Formats: sequence, structure tokens, C-alpha cells
Amino acid sequence: MTPKFRNNNNSKSVILYGRHPVLAVIANPDRIINKILCTKDNFDEVKQHCLKHKVNPGLINTVDKREIDRIVSKDAVHQGFAVYCGELEEYSLEDICILADQKQNCHVLILDQVTDPQNIGAIIRSCVAFDTLALIMQDKNSPAESGAMAKASAGMIEHLPLCRVTNLSRAIQQLKTAGFWTVGMDGYAKNTIDKIEKSGKTAIIMGSEGKGMRRLVEEACDITVKLPISPKVESLNVSTAAAIALYEINKK
Repeated sequence: MTPKFRNNNNSKSVILYGRHPVLAVIANPDRIINKILCTKDNFDEVKQHCLKHKVNPGLINTVDKREIDRIVSKDAVHQGFAVYCGELEEYSLEDICILADQKQNCHVLILDQVTDPQNIGAIIRSCVAFDTLALIMQDKNSPAESGAMAKASAGMIEHLPLCRVTNLSRAIQQLKTAGFWTVGMDGYAKNTIDKIEKSGKTAIIMGSEGKGMRRLVEEACDITVKLPISPKVESLNVSTAAAIALYEINKK
């Protein structure tokens, strides 16, 4: 049977790179793919992946490694894979609430002014690992989808609903109305995250490294908690802290 190839017409494009991100893009039926670049030694793998997922193998361009070096960011580890594709369609907060309404137990992660795309990529990977329903960020203080973010996520950005909102405090209030218990992460909190109730719908809120949550965002939370770490360590990298928090909240 002849496969029906996906359409490749899209005006807005992003360049992603690395083996896992590129193969994940090809496997994602919601991605619009404009052009795939790969080195000669990767061609067979990319072609077979395209055929498997009904992506037109005519989109593949075999190029020299230096051609991919030229189009990606400096020092990017692309492994001989790159793709021009449409940006992922983002979810609205209303969409997230509808998804949550279908579940008895779920959790979302909210980031308050976390700006490093590699940290966000690593956080996305942890979100998928621990069955997070969605990642919510502020639209003005978070980076756009990028090759660095997708690479740090190891392609997991294809599997996680992303939502950007104008006002995080109002978003937290809307999640409360939808039945979420809102838990802010604060290194100075009295309670630790391993001691809280983990059933029902939970929103975990994390601030940037160093500054933490902004005042109005913290005041919107139902409770603040900290990680149970040694007092010798003042704080952890935000992506590491997120992984631990998500592991704890995902415990049944």
C-alpha cells in the first residue's frame, strides 16, 4: 500500500538538530516538516524512519557535516542530523484544564521566569519521564522553542503539551478553579515536598534559580514546600530540582 505522506507547507519554521530530536520530529504526526538534513552515513536510518512514519523521503537532503555546522548554533552537537520544521502548536490554559478534567489524578509544572533553553529542555525530559500533564510558562519571560531546547529534551518536546500564559498569578487562580492544589517550591519553606498529599490534581510552581518565585506568584500558591536536601547545599540547578519534585509528586 502506498503511504500517504504528510504535507510540508508551512510559513513559520524552526531548525532542530541532533539524532533524537530529528527522529522524534519525523515520528510526530503533528509536526509539519519542510526539509531534513543528514550526513551520508545517517541517510539510511533517516529514510527508514521517514517511510515508517509516512513522511516523504524526498524531503531528505544529504549534506556534508560542515553544512549542518553552518546552520545550527555554535558548538551545537548535531550528530549529523537537522530538520526545518514548523513550530509545535501550543496549548491554551483552557485546553490544559480540559485535559485535566478527564483525569482523577494528574499534575502540571509551572515555571516562573526560568529562561535558559537548555534547562527548560532538561525539565521537559523530566516532565515526560514522570507523566506530567503539561508545562506552563509565562509568554514574555521564557524562551521560544529552539534547537538547544529540543536537544536538551532528547526529543521529548514532541510528547509534552506546552502552554504560555500572560499572567502566571491569574493562571494559578484559574487552575485552582479547575480543582488543582497549587504547590510552590521555596527553599525557605517549613514543609518538604515528600510529606504532602499526592492525590488529586496538583500544580507545582518553580521559580528561577537564585531569585525563586516572584512575590505575587508565591502568594497565589496554596502552600510552599522545599526539597529535603542537606543544609550544606543552598540550592540545586532548576532542572535537577524539577526532576526531584516531579518524581516526588508522581509517587502513588
